[in-house]
Amino acid sequence: MDRQKGDPFVVALFSEIVMIEQLARIRISRAMPKGMELSHFMVLNHFSRLGGEKTPAQLARVFHVTKGAMTNTIRKLDDAGYVHVRPDWDDARRKWVSLSPAGQAARDRAVTNIAPVLDELVAGVRDDELRAALPILRAIRLSFGGETGADSPVPPR
Repeated sequence: MDRQKGDPFVVALFSEIVMIEQLARIRISRAMPKGMELSHFMVLNHFSRLGGEKTPAQLARVFHVTKGAMTNTIRKLDDAGYVHVRPDWDDARRKWVSLSPAGQAARDRAVTNIAPVLDELVAGVRDDELRAALPILRAIRLSFGGETGADSPVPPR
């Protein structure tokens, strides 16, 4: 790679990524069902796609947030009936979290609400351009230490 340190193109690229994230977060948050926050949707979506159980610490690592922030999100999801929280029978200090049927239904409602927003956000971009961008964006995410891809499946062609 012949990039110079502080390459203006790379700076512009990351400026675009940050602005896209900020604008998308605002638009998607507005489209969420009443009472659902984007962080709630992200946890529900994670479980919907991957299933199983995770500890709050594992979820905190997946989402790159503090354990306290994740515990707060889990508490709100539990209060809404969207997740099941159970004790760890081998370690009383640990809890396990899984998706409830109500949580799956809430996640599905959120997807229905945000789908038109996402479609609008990419309306001016061809499908082949989106498909070409995905591996590049994924590689950038992985270079930051993001999950290896188990949580972000490649969409079908």
